[in-house]
Amino acid sequence: MTLIINGQPEDQAAETLFDLVETLGLADAMVATALNGAFVPAAARRRTALTEGDRVEILAPMQGG
Repeated sequence: MTLIINGQPEDQAAETLFDLVETLGLADAMVATALNGAFVPAAARRRTALTEGDRVEILAPMQGG
């Protein structure tokens, strides 16, 4: 299915947000996730299903000033 990940369309086979984060190699990273504009906590990713055309944002915290 095609998902919009950080603004870019990508074909992915992931069924859940957890699967997607894992597929992208970010399973061990501290990242924030949102699905269609709504924040999804890490604890909810395994039960958050993805569907065709979903917009996913994955953000890593930044340091600096």
